[in-house]
Amino acid sequence: MGSDTDGAIVSARSIRESPLGLDLTEGQCQIIADAASAICLDVGARLLEEGHSDDTLYMVLSGSLEVVKPTGGGDSVTLQLLHSGDMAGILGFVDGVPHSAGIRALTQCELIGLSRHDLEGLIGQHPELVYQVMRAVVRAAHRILGKMNTQFVEMSNYISKQHGRY
Repeated sequence: MGSDTDGAIVSARSIRESPLGLDLTEGQCQIIADAASAICLDVGARLLEEGHSDDTLYMVLSGSLEVVKPTGGGDSVTLQLLHSGDMAGILGFVDGVPHSAGIRALTQCELIGLSRHDLEGLIGQHPELVYQVMRAVVRAAHRILGKMNTQFVEMSNYISKQHGRY
């Protein structure tokens, strides 16, 4: 797969600077850092494969990745670019659905991975922490949906103004 986790430690600062850290205290950031894993991807390495399922939420710390969808005949189209501060794997993290697209590294990347199982293990002792993490996940999903809606409206306006000729 071209990824490496070599037991690298995730720092509380990395969590603080990620989308998850927005509403967390320093102590809560450390708890999440202890539950998370560091992931390094080489150029061209795949983070996610279309059709596969996992329960991990990924946060991009550095580098660029592309979300790709096969179009047939070995070709694919880039749906989105991911950069520092973006999340990936949200739906798989929330409910385990298979990924609708693949993600591959365009540059060398550093990410944080947090599994649903590890987050759920914190519910008993840290329910407020789990609530804040899930708020951050919903915010990210809401932001993605907003971008998609804007793109849909722009495309619809373009097509209708061109009377279907594009």
